[in-house]
Amino acid sequence: MKFLFVGLGSISSKHIKDLAKISQERDITCEITVLRRKIEDVTHDLTSYNIRQITELDDTVYDVAFITNPTNLHYQSLSQLKDKSRFYFIEKPIFEDTCYDLQSLGINENNAYVACPMRHTTTYRKLKEIVDNNHVFNARIICSSYLPEWRPTIDYRKNYSAIKALGGGVTLDLIHELDYMVGLFGFPEKVMNVHGKYSELEIDSDDLSVYIAKYKDKICEVHLDYFGRTVRRNAEIFTPQGTYIADFIAERIIQPDGAVLDCSDKGKSDLYQEMGYFVDFITGNTKENINTPEHGFETLKITLGEML
Repeated sequence: MKFLFVGLGSISSKHIKDLAKISQERDITCEITVLRRKIEDVTHDLTSYNIRQITELDDTVYDVAFITNPTNLHYQSLSQLKDKSRFYFIEKPIFEDTCYDLQSLGINENNAYVACPMRHTTTYRKLKEIVDNNHVFNARIICSSYLPEWRPTIDYRKNYSAIKALGGGVTLDLIHELDYMVGLFGFPEKVMNVHGKYSELEIDSDDLSVYIAKYKDKICEVHLDYFGRTVRRNAEIFTPQGTYIADFIAERIIQPDGAVLDCSDKGKSDLYQEMGYFVDFITGNTKENINTPEHGFETLKITLGEML
């Protein structure tokens, strides 16, 4: 199969490694091409993948195109690749704005998937079972970490996360939390959002975003930040029986009676599990698309505070 990656940053590098490993496990021929602004040497850990680099598209039709460049370039890339790929993997969020016309791109639930790796973890799946089998009247979701420590070898001030014009900022960067909130509870009736730049980080994008999502029978609070020195990625689920606390980093759920539910994924990262699912999707081994372009677009509206 012929795979095209648009851009070769940290996330696309991880996807390439996972794709190559899964393709080998499933005896799938894997030809990888990367579309870049200019031809450069690939990093040492990618030299064994025989990556072909191009700076312009030709008449080649790919089996899969991975849209893994900065968010503000997604629409342009998808427009250029219309009819040049059978399937599309679109890194989250789908766009940086909701002004775009999905229909013009030719992407739909049958040929395009928007990344949502947290929903492929055992922690999420176990939490979903708890939510589906209990009366939840309140939830608190938090993702807090220190941006300069995300990529220690890169000056955080030059990364897209720090640059608003590239689609950076905690509101869009951490759309994972809004995505799995919708996965757990569905789309809310109303969302209120306050966000901005408040810390001393040297960035021009927002470093704090706080949401209140109103459902018919519950309120969900979401806190996202770039400045937390203690890394946290938790969901607190309040039920009549007590509180369930899901820790996505420790891969466990603490139940109301104090018992700990182990959710470890045996060393498999959420990105690896997501790639396995996506390969099943493009090869017809699963028919369900759990994050269609339409769904990703509606989640983006919530993330940008447009559902009032």
